[in-house]
Amino acid sequence: MSGPNTDPGALGCAIDAFLLDLRARQYSPATVSTYAIDLNHLRARLGEVDPADLDSHAIRRALAALHAAGLAPRTLARTLSAWRGFFRWLARHGRIHANPCLGLRPPRGERHLPNALSVDEMARLLEPEAEDGVWSRRDAAMFELMYSSGLRRAELIGLDLGQVDLREAEVRVLGKGGKSRIVPVGSRALTALQRWLAVRDTVARQTTALFVGSRGGRIAAGVLARALKKLALRRGVDAHVHPHALRHSFASHVLQSCGDLRAVQEMLGHASLSTTQVYTHLDFQHLARVYDQSHPRARKR
Repeated sequence: MSGPNTDPGALGCAIDAFLLDLRARQYSPATVSTYAIDLNHLRARLGEVDPADLDSHAIRRALAALHAAGLAPRTLARTLSAWRGFFRWLARHGRIHANPCLGLRPPRGERHLPNALSVDEMARLLEPEAEDGVWSRRDAAMFELMYSSGLRRAELIGLDLGQVDLREAEVRVLGKGGKSRIVPVGSRALTALQRWLAVRDTVARQTTALFVGSRGGRIAAGVLARALKKLALRRGVDAHVHPHALRHSFASHVLQSCGDLRAVQEMLGHASLSTTQVYTHLDFQHLARVYDQSHPRARKR
């Protein structure tokens, strides 16, 4: 992000104010950083103009320039979404009269399905560890909870002790945009949490964080990802296992079992049902595999 701008009508000044507001609304640092990257693409192509002077033609030209520069369709879609959110914020604060991004669509790209593990892979990944150390207990609690409740990595890292209710078997999560939701916690995750909480205070250092790192403070995203990768290697899970794959697996497996898309949407904290609907494609893949394996007319000779 650039330095401060003295022109109150300049695009850069408006972007800085928007990012400041996102931080105030407790958006994750990673989300704010992504918004900054996407909005600085806009600034680089349009210069220090007054946002009120921009129309859809200017936005379309800026998007076309990024496309010509080689940005992937998926990245362009995310970028346009960030621009749309920025101008919506400006309109809400009376800085512009209309959102110049309305009606614009990014180039179509190949749709990638979420990376979900199979039920068998998840069972193998989350088998109880032979070792019963402090960190193995922490890791088991983290990964069981992510899979049990469909948590995002940032949501898990941000959890404080008071957000988990073991008696009611639920966790109160602060999701994107500061939106709170309550999600049930499964029995295996509860057991893993109880085992971790029994030893947590021996390594925690004056923090309310539920999960801590080796220095006693809130666990870092990189530490969580490395611990999961090492666990997958030890368990012989060949699939690309990253923290978000646990959330994808939760959504896919719940949908396979109950078929209730609305319930999955609520548990994931998706603002739009269309975001959740991608898991219906995974569910169809599962049904197709079952059909191929069981239907007499589908079996390979």
